[in-house]
Amino acid sequence: MLPPIYQEHGKTYQADTCAALERAAQRGRVRLEAVARGHYPGRKLATKTLPGVCSVGFWDAVEPQDWGLDWHRNEGIELTFLESGSLDFAVDRFRCRMKPDDFTVTRPWQRHRVGDANVGPGRLHWVILDLGVRRPHQPWQWPAWIVLTKDDLRQLTEILRHNEQPLWHATPEVRGCFKRIAQAVASREPDGAISRLRVYLNELLVLVLDMLRQAHVALDESLASTRRTIELFWADLRQNLDHLGLEWTVGAMARRCGLGVTHFIHHSKQLNNMTPAQYLNHCRLEAAARLLREKPDCSITQVAVACGFSSSQYFATLFGQKYGCTPRAFRIKDEA
Repeated sequence: MLPPIYQEHGKTYQADTCAALERAAQRGRVRLEAVARGHYPGRKLATKTLPGVCSVGFWDAVEPQDWGLDWHRNEGIELTFLESGSLDFAVDRFRCRMKPDDFTVTRPWQRHRVGDANVGPGRLHWVILDLGVRRPHQPWQWPAWIVLTKDDLRQLTEILRHNEQPLWHATPEVRGCFKRIAQAVASREPDGAISRLRVYLNELLVLVLDMLRQAHVALDESLASTRRTIELFWADLRQNLDHLGLEWTVGAMARRCGLGVTHFIHHSKQLNNMTPAQYLNHCRLEAAARLLREKPDCSITQVAVACGFSSSQYFATLFGQKYGCTPRAFRIKDEA
């Protein structure tokens, strides 16, 4: 399995969220049944058993919980199914309250959250498969134990890559398959359970493909483009001051996107009409202007450092070029 590319600045997005679920299970607040590898909670899979499976399982909560799964990303594509209860769910800007038989799909680059902020009573199933991708433009690599025909797997990949609709209503067949997966996961019979799990996971993919075919999904090839990867990178920097404030080189930006430097510069300039360094300063200056307005107790130097400027003098020079006044004058004018 590839190492998680979402190790953002010393931590992974999903570490704390997994810990919350595991702690609840240890306290007896929720039943957790899962097989997993890596940091995901559950009984650990052997190295050569179902390669690519990050986590398969379910939780069953019979009472309101004091925890939720905060914003996170996974190393793989995640399929979830709500068997009973209701559950707040969000992907990027999409928000909904899941109802029984709702089914979700999230890709590795999609931030998502389960619970707002807590999880209610209900039974939720999930499957997380690592397909060797972290960014939209990268080719998908299905594990060798997947037995779908070449054409079926190609069509399933195209549908899942070229649309990002997060919420679907599952068919009765999908519901039944998730329940069979849950029975296999909860079984303590080692060999037989793994054999059944392999069969049921393949069946699930066939049934999901049938469901999506029937839905006549509209596809958008741009969702799997290099441009899309770079758009997501810059959106992440604009939305997260902690990320924006780091020391970025063009090489580091390109590596974060899984691209070569020349390729990254070309597509980034096409997207923003600026070089990566120019656009980085543009984003940092816009963030600084917001901080000057919203954080009157922060000094000019603190604002500069928070936004990634190593020198308050350099920050003031660039700020004056963009806004036509010093940071201090900008703050006074805004307060007037």
